[in-house]
Amino acid sequence: MSKIEATSKLGPAHLERAPYIYVRQSTLAQVQENTESLERQYELAAKAVELGWAADQVVVVDEDLGRSGAGSSARTGFKGLVADVGLGKVGAIFGIEVSRLARNSTDWSQLLDLCALTDTLIIDADGVYHPGDHNDRLLLGLKGTMSAYELHLIRSRLNGGLKHKAAKGELRQTLPVGFVYDDNDHVVVDPDESVREAIATVFRRFDETGSARQVLLSLLEDNVSLPRRRPGGRRVSWERPNYPAVHHILANPAYAGAFVFGRRRTEKRLDGEGRLVARTKQVPPGEWEVVLPGHHEAYIPWERFEQNQARLRSNWRAARGGAGGAVREGAALLQGRIRCGRCGRPMQVGYSGANGDCPRYTCNRALIMYGAERTCQSLGGKKLEARVMEEVFAVLEPAAMEATLKALAEVESNYQARMAVFELAAERARYQAGRARRQYDAVEPENRLVARSLEAAWEQALQNQRQAEADLATQRARKPVGLSQEEVTWLKCAGADLKAVFYAKTTTWRQRKQLLRALVAEVVVTVRSAEREADVVVVWEGGATSSFVLALNKPGRHSRVTGEGTVELVRRLAARYDDKTIAQVLSKQGRRTATGLSFSQRRVQYLRVANGIPAYKPTVTVTPGEDNGEVVSISAAEKLLGVSRATLYRWLADGSVSGEQLTPEGPWHIRVTDELRKRVVPEVPEGWLGLDEAAKALGVARQTVLHKVQRGELEAVHVNRGKRKGLRINVKAPAIGLFETVG
Repeated sequence: MSKIEATSKLGPAHLERAPYIYVRQSTLAQVQENTESLERQYELAAKAVELGWAADQVVVVDEDLGRSGAGSSARTGFKGLVADVGLGKVGAIFGIEVSRLARNSTDWSQLLDLCALTDTLIIDADGVYHPGDHNDRLLLGLKGTMSAYELHLIRSRLNGGLKHKAAKGELRQTLPVGFVYDDNDHVVVDPDESVREAIATVFRRFDETGSARQVLLSLLEDNVSLPRRRPGGRRVSWERPNYPAVHHILANPAYAGAFVFGRRRTEKRLDGEGRLVARTKQVPPGEWEVVLPGHHEAYIPWERFEQNQARLRSNWRAARGGAGGAVREGAALLQGRIRCGRCGRPMQVGYSGANGDCPRYTCNRALIMYGAERTCQSLGGKKLEARVMEEVFAVLEPAAMEATLKALAEVESNYQARMAVFELAAERARYQAGRARRQYDAVEPENRLVARSLEAAWEQALQNQRQAEADLATQRARKPVGLSQEEVTWLKCAGADLKAVFYAKTTTWRQRKQLLRALVAEVVVTVRSAEREADVVVVWEGGATSSFVLALNKPGRHSRVTGEGTVELVRRLAARYDDKTIAQVLSKQGRRTATGLSFSQRRVQYLRVANGIPAYKPTVTVTPGEDNGEVVSISAAEKLLGVSRATLYRWLADGSVSGEQLTPEGPWHIRVTDELRKRVVPEVPEGWLGLDEAAKALGVARQTVLHKVQRGELEAVHVNRGKRKGLRINVKAPAIGLFETVG
């Protein structure tokens, strides 16, 4: 510090403004350990007083302790310093070296420009500099460049050493639960048997279910806890499983005995406000920097780990318009395995039918995503799946018996492996309960503050023990019953019916799909619409293929086996209604096609075409009568008579007008006669009364008046215009009743 001396560069204008002492250490560890450097920086305040500033003028900026000088976004102290320089409040900036102020050329250059404009000095251990002087600016620029390069050099050395050690597998990393470091810094499996068994259970159940989510559900169902360990901690805690914990175990290569470095990468970008933002991104396995299989003892082989990763990736939910994913509960056996033979895209699954269990495979990704004019191809799933399963059973037939006997032989071993996690959990719970009791017994009885807490912990441990014992008893009750030697001999003679097992009610759709996926890699379908056939290629696991031609149902073919009553009903309805109206009538009556589907406009059209029923042609239907009345629909009657639909339905209900339906739930038709037209008038006749007034005038109830009108004892008309719409009755003289049928 002796080199800092007053020079001609320091003038009265500088002494009038405050000296700023900028103090910074890069990390919190440096703040705690590099105390000499920190002390030197604070001593700059005394040097400012020696140069002529008053002690109360000195401003110490130490808000950036523990923060890197590589950027200014996180350095609030540096930002405030730059702002005060721009406002002309700073006479000089003190720092023991340039690297304390900035290790970034952009920040350093900006500071120098502001100092030159505001006549602000920069003072370090080597001297006093004026950024407005060309020689000083050149020297300060060189120092800033060297500071930035020094940071790059430090990082290069550290990263180089890190990667060199990682390449040899000697880099000490945070281990996942289930592994620990021994005294020689070697990675070994956790000596706790219950921890090892819990992790092994996750891998076994993934082999059984093929889905991380299904593993989670099975663990929750059996009340199995998973071991957890905080990063950097040593204590293992047992917690309720969740999806991230299960997926972490399945996706971590450490469980396959591999040392991996470079699974994550830090990317930097500018946000909308121009701030530098860094985020950590997962790197694909093919881009990992170091992969050393066989580095330490493993829970699963490396080949099995790679298979698990491929299986997890195939379980990802397909993008919108795509297909695939993990097996689900739906009845579509080929979900995720069927591909369009025309465009090569996966086909999507849809369901229809009375119970929503009739699958249909459609290739419409181009229609949805790329604006194609039409769906690529589509076909029903029932017939296709039945034919594919015939091929599957034909392939399995020679090996069916061997597979069945092998499965029976593995039942006991699988059960014992499944029981291990419950037995160890019960053993761990018993130990923890005993430990809690010993802690409670060791405390002095008078110390109730501690005794109450230990008593509560003991009670919780006992509760956990009871739950673990109950879970163990539940699993023991599920022990499978083995076959006797006589039963095995009979099975060898009778054979194994895999088809019966596959279609058994106890076999779920998920299990059926898992069996199918174990054999079938892909089913490629090409529909030939003109011939109503489909070319099907079954690609088996391993690359072998089988092909066949599938005959498709022709449009309307399913309707030919529809009940004869439905066909005849459609024949009668088609004379008056279009296909859409017919479909509505059939749906209201609860009628279904032969395949259990509800009727739609298109299905009604297929049925008509298949049975030679002509389509409806709109015409005015006139039914000859004594007064040449015509039968019209409700809508037409509204227009002809000028009355509301509700009024017409009321007349039909009370029998005031005659109407007809071709079938229950079908549309109503009304016979409009000259007499009916005469009874609907636009104006109220003089002296005619409304219903309430007529009842009062006659001294009877409203309903009695209506009955008299219907029987023809009172003359009445319906007014269809003006504010006095409705029924009007002549109470002076009896006449023919309103809407009485003539003839």
